[in-house]
Amino acid sequence: MTDLDALIAEGRRVLRLEAEAISALEPRLGAEFAKACSTIAGAAGRIVTCGIGKSGHIARKLAGTLTSTGTPAIFLHPVEALHGDLGIVGRDDVAIVISKSGDSEELRGLIEYLSRLGVPIIALVGAARSQLADHAAVVLDCSVAEEACPMDLAPTSSSTAALAMSDAIAVTVFQLKGFEPEDFAAIHPGGALGRKLSVYVRDVMVSEAYPSLPDSATMKEVIGPLAAQRGTVPIVDRSGHLVGVVTAGDLTRLMGHDHDFLVRGVRDVMTRDPKTASANELGSAAASRMEAHGIMALPVVRPDGTLEGVVHLHDLMRAGAV
Repeated sequence: MTDLDALIAEGRRVLRLEAEAISALEPRLGAEFAKACSTIAGAAGRIVTCGIGKSGHIARKLAGTLTSTGTPAIFLHPVEALHGDLGIVGRDDVAIVISKSGDSEELRGLIEYLSRLGVPIIALVGAARSQLADHAAVVLDCSVAEEACPMDLAPTSSSTAALAMSDAIAVTVFQLKGFEPEDFAAIHPGGALGRKLSVYVRDVMVSEAYPSLPDSATMKEVIGPLAAQRGTVPIVDRSGHLVGVVTAGDLTRLMGHDHDFLVRGVRDVMTRDPKTASANELGSAAASRMEAHGIMALPVVRPDGTLEGVVHLHDLMRAGAV
């Protein structure tokens, strides 16, 4: 295959088939999926993931994802298991076994041992009629219509489907367990990710004597604070509650069509009900909100709606929250 168009077409064919394999999983999710997630979340012991070949790689990744999101998990190689590693499996554990055929010779001894020990097995399997499915407490159908491999030999669509199903399990489980960003930060203290999850709005917001203006102010009074505070001025009522913001962009647009803009009241120009931040939220969450709405700063408000300060996107970026 040397023709450029043919190469592109082949790549697109693979992507299409694998996307279709994932899409076909969605309508199959039902009570068995919910049971699997509840079993994992309620396990008194660890989660033991197993698989051979490509399924083994996916099982290892699943163990890593579960562990990093608050559910202790370990990968057990089926062959090594039968040569001493079965000792890591306890009666309170839950096993997740991934297999396309469900009848791999290397899995048989492991499945029999788990069954004798009374360890519940959650099977991600491509064959509903198989030894693995017969011994599983929960069976999740990961079968595919066809492999993307044109010779139907290399696991492609099937491994993609198993990976997507395992991600669906991991994400659902950590939400079921109430795993929060703060929990994620606690077990990811190192590197850029650790910094991103350890910076809070309160750490970088400007709060000391941050200039705000009353809602009775004119646009002439806004110019000075806009220049001093990087283009965002909060507007408050007599009780200090945030009622709006005026930005440099608001001023520029007003100047373009109103020659008497200096005498205009801020009530006529300000953005009412602006996006805000909380001092105790992660900086990364505030930064995401700014980027989504195309703004450079957020007023920081207390639970009662009074102004506490302002957080700027550039400050969050310098602190490593983005």
